Amino acid sequence: ILDDEHEVRIATTGEEGLEMVDHDVDVVLLDRRMPGMSGDEMLGKLVERGITAKVAMLTAVEPEVDIIDLPFDDYITKPVDNEELLALVDVLLKRAAYDERSQEFFQLAAKKATLETAGREQSAEYRELTDRLHQLQQEVDATLEELSTEKAFIDIDPTRPPPG
Repeated sequence: ILDDEHEVRIATTGEEGLEMVDHDVDVVLLDRRMPGMSGDEMLGKLVERGITAKVAMLTAVEPEVDIIDLPFDDYITKPVDNEELLALVDVLLKRAAYDERSQEFFQLAAKKATLETAGREQSAEYRELTDRLHQLQQEVDATLEELSTEKAFIDIDPTRPPPG
């Protein structure tokens, strides 16, 4: 179902997955139990390689306190239907976009503060920077609101995926 809307790479082992995941991948869905290498191990190797994709553990393994130290973005216990899977990927992609916009916002905010300290507020470039900061703030706020609404929906009825 995912390949109708997204480019999908499928691996059946952790080793295959490591070969397939590169910096172009936006979302990784991992099972904690895979032949050869566990999803936990693969996740650690992805982090070591500097892969910044959002990661969801999609597994039949009931969560225990050991998940606290695992750097994933979401944890879903199987079985999962197609709608839930699509909703999960959509939320992870929105989180990734939020992260990128937030990072750009803080970079531009630092530049703005530097220009203000140097007394360069009168330049056209400064005004363009200020306009871009305002636009980014609106985008970040809208994405955060959307993610908060979807999370609230999941909290109300955890058996149903967020609207999408």
